Amino acid sequence: MVTIREARENDVEGLVDLVVRLKRLNSEFDPLFSARNDCAERAREYLISAIRDNKNHLVLVAEDAGKIVGILKADIRERLFYSPTIEGAIVDFYVMPEYRRKGLGRQILDKAIAILRERGAQLITAEFPTQNQIAINFYNKMGFRPLVNIYAKET
Repeated sequence: MVTIREARENDVEGLVDLVVRLKRLNSEFDPLFSARNDCAERAREYLISAIRDNKNHLVLVAEDAGKIVGILKADIRERLFYSPTIEGAIVDFYVMPEYRRKGLGRQILDKAIAILRERGAQLITAEFPTQNQIAINFYNKMGFRPLVNIYAKET
């Protein structure tokens, strides 16, 4: 049985692998998301910082018999010029392939939304590569809609 809970610092090593997998998957959608050589080290620092600062970040893990099989990281942001004023931004979300299409993504997302609401979020957003049709389909199914476009040009 899979349990979903907030991450602890002793989860970081298991979470690093999932974050690296996510970043490598992102590079398949667009080369501007090519993972750096030090991606694992960066992920470790990023996760420790987020877990320690649970006022501004949320890190959830999905765990099956002691094995971490999913991660969701969200940031709580103030929207200075807009209402609603507090955003819960899902910036990393990855479920191991063998656990997909079984409702686990929805369960993790629902738990994240509930916790982010408790922490003041009035709007939930999700960030992912534009070409990630899997994410587009998932979030559309969950009732999300496009909000912002970001265009890029290498210099």
